[in-house]
Amino acid sequence: MQILLAVYTGFALLLSLIYVAIILVYRRGWQQLQEVAAPDSDYSPTTAVSILVAARNEAEHLPACIASLKAQHFPAELLEIIVIDDHSDDNTAEIAYTAGVRVVKLADYSDRGSKKRAIEKGIALASGILIVTTDADCIAAPNWLRTVVHFYETRHYKFIAAPVNFHKERNTFERAQSLDFLGLMLITGAGIQKGFMHMCNGANLAYERDVFYAVGGFEGIDQLASGDDMLLMQKVALQFPGSLGFLKSRSATVLTTAKPTVKSFIYQRIRWASKTNSYSEFLITAILAAVFLLCCSIVFSALLIPFAGTTAVCLLLIQLSVKALMDFLLLKPAAVWFGRQELLKVFLPAFFGHILYIVVVGILANLVFNYEWKGRQVR
Repeated sequence: MQILLAVYTGFALLLSLIYVAIILVYRRGWQQLQEVAAPDSDYSPTTAVSILVAARNEAEHLPACIASLKAQHFPAELLEIIVIDDHSDDNTAEIAYTAGVRVVKLADYSDRGSKKRAIEKGIALASGILIVTTDADCIAAPNWLRTVVHFYETRHYKFIAAPVNFHKERNTFERAQSLDFLGLMLITGAGIQKGFMHMCNGANLAYERDVFYAVGGFEGIDQLASGDDMLLMQKVALQFPGSLGFLKSRSATVLTTAKPTVKSFIYQRIRWASKTNSYSEFLITAILAAVFLLCCSIVFSALLIPFAGTTAVCLLLIQLSVKALMDFLLLKPAAVWFGRQELLKVFLPAFFGHILYIVVVGILANLVFNYEWKGRQVR
């Protein structure tokens, strides 16, 4: 028993040290990432842009999204907005028609629906050189598109990831999600800056239309419910190394809302985790595995207390202290940079919630193969 306990203790402490190294690398990468301001008022873009919004049952959110897109400070002759209705059961398409944007009904082309199919059809019908994607439940500030296109025209990246934040939080649960998501944005930017991992969010992406076809679009990853963002990005990174960038700009940030219930939150994270085995970058999988194992070991150390007494208590306190310190070092600069310092007030519940959801989602992602998303059974 003592030997097994010693081995486990060593393993748990090693995981803590690995976590320290991971967080410090991310923090350093974020610090090295250059901040980008909105372009000057005399900037005149020259790139034709197609904004794609794949929407399924988004009648509630779509009007505000379209209004924010139509309010962009961008030349009308260079911009088209395309809403792709993915077999909605509500009046999503009618709302888009009424708003005066281009509407594509996926049902007119395919009896099967998915976000990837919707984006594929949107790209096929788009006229823009640069494809920009966002989600129907997102709001973009007026200088969002100008900032994205200026970054594209001056840096010449083929694939650009930009920040997504939450807003309008109503309770501690939603504020904890928001704080967690700020950390995810820091990790995303730092990983791209360091060049060792490519993550992104489909709610705020830009890439060349020709590049999408050059990498074969979603071929090879179209069987997954998720992955229209990260898996595509990793395909681009493999074929066009060094041509991807993260736009660290407040004016290029789009806003969405946190999940209102624990069930919807867990299903969202399971959907995200379902693509892990398809990552082409081993380091991402290794880092995710290390974080999962650390969280599992923290839970296991707590369960071990009745059997190992003081040793388990001391180990648990060390693990919790190390993770809490590293998490705070990660989240504070993100909260400060995005101007959301008030979210640090929920750091403790977010910290313990993070441990639990990493364990739960990590397990369920390998057990739950079918779940409901927007009224559709997906795998």
